[in-house]
Amino acid sequence: MKPFTILSAAVLSFIALGHLLRILFGWEVIINGVHIPLWVSAIAILFLAGLACMLWRESHPRK
Repeated sequence: MKPFTILSAAVLSFIALGHLLRILFGWEVIINGVHIPLWVSAIAILFLAGLACMLWRESHPRK
């Protein structure tokens, strides 16, 4: 197993979890005075979770 691949999958999973919590609790994000809508987090969850799953599958090859 490759430690960097597992670490990357874990970091991406935690970031996706943060976006999920933002949606569940309705946390507002304002960057430079611009309100970021919740649907941006929904897209980020799909993208980040997909990358994390692909990295996880890469680090655990089938036998």
